Amino acid sequence: MCGITGVIYTDPSRSVDNRLIEDMCSVIHHRGPDEWGMWTKGPVGIGMKRLRIIDLSGGAQPISSANGSVRIVFNGEIYNYLDWRTDLANKGYKFKTQSDTETILHLYDAFGEDCVQHLRGMFAFAIWDGGSRKLFIARDRFGKKPLHYLHDESKIVFGSEIKSILRHPDVRTEVHRPAIINYMTYGYTPDPYTMFQGIYKLPPGHTLTWQDGKIDIRQYWDICFEPENPAREDAFYIDETDRLLHESVKIRMISDVPLGAFLSGGIDSSLVVAMMARQSTNPVKTFSIGFDDGHYNELPYARMVANKYNTDHHEEIVRPDAEAVVSDLLNVFDEPFGDSSAIPTYYVSRLARRHVTVALSGDGGDEIFAGYDRYLDTRLSSYTDHIPKAIRQRVFGKMADLLPEGFYGRNSLRYLSLDVDRRYAGKAYDRLSDWYRTKFSDNLIDMIGSEGPDPALRQYLSSVKALDAVTRRQYLDIKRYLPGDILTKVDRTSMLVSLESRAPFLDHILAEFAATIPAGLKVKNRSLKHVLKVLARKYLPSELIARPKMGFAVPVAKWINNEWHEMSHELVLGKRALERDNFNPSYLRRILIEHNSGRRNHSGAIWKLMVLEMWYRSFID
Repeated sequence: MCGITGVIYTDPSRSVDNRLIEDMCSVIHHRGPDEWGMWTKGPVGIGMKRLRIIDLSGGAQPISSANGSVRIVFNGEIYNYLDWRTDLANKGYKFKTQSDTETILHLYDAFGEDCVQHLRGMFAFAIWDGGSRKLFIARDRFGKKPLHYLHDESKIVFGSEIKSILRHPDVRTEVHRPAIINYMTYGYTPDPYTMFQGIYKLPPGHTLTWQDGKIDIRQYWDICFEPENPAREDAFYIDETDRLLHESVKIRMISDVPLGAFLSGGIDSSLVVAMMARQSTNPVKTFSIGFDDGHYNELPYARMVANKYNTDHHEEIVRPDAEAVVSDLLNVFDEPFGDSSAIPTYYVSRLARRHVTVALSGDGGDEIFAGYDRYLDTRLSSYTDHIPKAIRQRVFGKMADLLPEGFYGRNSLRYLSLDVDRRYAGKAYDRLSDWYRTKFSDNLIDMIGSEGPDPALRQYLSSVKALDAVTRRQYLDIKRYLPGDILTKVDRTSMLVSLESRAPFLDHILAEFAATIPAGLKVKNRSLKHVLKVLARKYLPSELIARPKMGFAVPVAKWINNEWHEMSHELVLGKRALERDNFNPSYLRRILIEHNSGRRNHSGAIWKLMVLEMWYRSFID
């Protein structure tokens, strides 16, 4: 695991200064503290920071082709590289190292830009092809590894983290203010945008080619939900999921450094640990965190799995002193990131890093196998949906409009008036509805186009409109929530402590098979993630399967009213925050009053506002 960065100038007479690449690498030292490397020649400069996982002594980067015309910097792990290494060697390719990085370089020589189609793993890499004077960068299918870029007429600058790009002296730290609306809606800025003007994320499953000052972005992969017709017996899908998940776990246990697993006590991480234990000759190292507040504490369930498989188990209790790590988290995300579960994710990563360098996780299980409660509409809506849509909108929608903002029952009426896609997408689907105008300043609203802040959302839903509601919601989460929230959170918090995280559920071969599972087997009798629950009965204690889903949360609502009370008021309603003219002050006052009084829980919105203001002060002011 590494961090990569680079600069290429359009003007061939302009030279990249070695000190610039050194500086761009230094700010991502946490991503690769073991060694660093760079290469510059005229208008081209690339660099990387390396966390040694495979080929500890011989995998230094950048790696060059035999004639030195092609060079690569790479962040990630390729799990099928040994198979390709054998195949390429048989075709006459010579290898100087034992690393997966060199395999990508030879695949590029053999297949060109289609090399990405042959990679099984997580990756973000950049290849400079000197013969063609071309930069080729790519990001893995689900977006497990990040890649950002800035492009203008004079240059392209790229980096694993935005902070590397910001080190370039010609790059201005200017806020892309329309992104604030998406941030408050999602808790993150969806790709391809960032909170910085002119800096973009390369979307998952995409490549970018820069040549002669122009860029070409292409999508090379997307998950395709195509249930088999006719469907096979249920046992086939369950057995094949079992086989592929075992295989996915096995290939992610390849490492030249100590390896373990996050263990939350939920089905997904517990299945990963179970399958690791079944394929390991030594006790698996497992890591869990908990809270004094029993509503958020899953340690007893994690211990059940640890005891069943006799793991080398480690635990830690998170106290309300999490405020002490907020500034570190803010700096590693570069953008405002409003998911407070980044706090416990950081703590469990820090705990794991004391013992291992690589940790497997259960991330992706809910998106791939349909595990979120929100995939199911309410029982009431199953009855009201029989009412024609136009009548629902007039009756329930009109009733909701007559009630004041914040009134109990208003959101439920609004929910019943919407179709299934708009229910799931929520406010992000609407084109600047009253919801936006109540919360944001007129100045900010005026900056948004008529399509609204996230027009791609409707395009995603329209592309799968022929499928069932659960599958459409899975697809939307894979395109938005998974890369924007879950994978960003895990990458940044684990890399902050120089820990590599691997996600077996996000193996694309397993995911492509899961996409063929019939909807009635993914969710059966309103039981979510049915296939994995059947597997869980085979491998896990029964207490884990029937219990309610908790999620990886922290008691932020309680902390805002106690330990963080003064800080939250100053960050949300302080003079500096109000002068930015992003929000309606009456809205800010209302949610703080309602939350502090216990009338309503606005912790999600308040936390996002706090993080946004801290980001302004750290990166903009």
